[in-house]
Amino acid sequence: MTMAQISQLSLIAFTIGLSGFCFVLARRLRKLNDLETGLGGAIAVMTSEIGRLEKSILFAKFEAISATQALSEEIERAKQERAFWMLQQKFAETGLPRPTRVQRKRRREEAVADA
Repeated sequence: MTMAQISQLSLIAFTIGLSGFCFVLARRLRKLNDLETGLGGAIAVMTSEIGRLEKSILFAKFEAISATQALSEEIERAKQERAFWMLQQKFAETGLPRPTRVQRKRRREEAVADA
């Protein structure tokens, strides 16, 4: 056998082996892409789940924003209430005379009226 014949035989053997490998690879790829049981089905399910999760995340974000706004409004209202009550206390302390003084004046007025 000559060198050319040996190289042709090795090329034929390599081609047969490569064709067998391609056949096995094509079968595995077909199984992977099967929408019922393979990776294609898993990808389709994950895609639908991702869409559902994105909607849930957007809804949760909207709820969190609305809760934050409601809480902010409640805090502002509480601050206003506190300021109002503090102002009322300040007016009550400085603006009105003590009840004991009022009673003394009444006693004096009654004494003057009796005489």
